[in-house]
This record gives sequence, C-alpha cells and structure tokens, in this order.
Amino acid sequence: MSLLLQHVVIGLVVLISVLAVFRKLAPQVSNRWLAAASISFSRSERAGWLRALGQRLQPKQATGDCSDGCSTCGACGTKPPAAAKTEAMPLEFRPRAK
Repeated sequence: MSLLLQHVVIGLVVLISVLAVFRKLAPQVSNRWLAAASISFSRSERAGWLRALGQRLQPKQATGDCSDGCSTCGACGTKPPAAAKTEAMPLEFRPRAK
C-alpha cells in the first residue's frame, strides 16, 4: 500500500513540475488552454464548485483587469519609457602575456 502511495505522490510532483515548466516556456499556449478549460467549466449547467474552478482557472489576460499590464485596450495609461540603448562595444582579443 505504501509503495502505491509513493508512486502516486511522485507522479503528482512530476506532473506539477511539467505543468510549471510548460507554463513558463509556452505561456500563450497554456493561457489558451486555461481559457478553453475556464469557458468549459463556467457554463451555467455545471455544478457550483466546477464554475468556481472555471473562474479560478481564467487567465489574467482574459479578466480585463487593468492591473495585469496587457496594454491591449489602451486604458492603462502610457507606457514607461524604454531604457536608453547603449552602443555595442567591440571585443578586443589580446594575446596572452608569456
């Protein structure tokens, strides 16, 4: 019994790790998948706890909240000025001193 429990716990840890890496490396795809799951769970014929889960899964970009900084609607104000670009410095290769 304990071996089965160990395998289940390790499987859950690996699954959570893979999902975290996927969200970090492919944020647009994962946000689309979360939005699709959120829409599916938030239907009126679903149970209350499932609708609450759907609301919780909804990506920040889909909420329309001005604090997420998506800047798609232009209502968040002006963007901060971009950092000043510095000129590239050429590399100098010098022979080793003997």
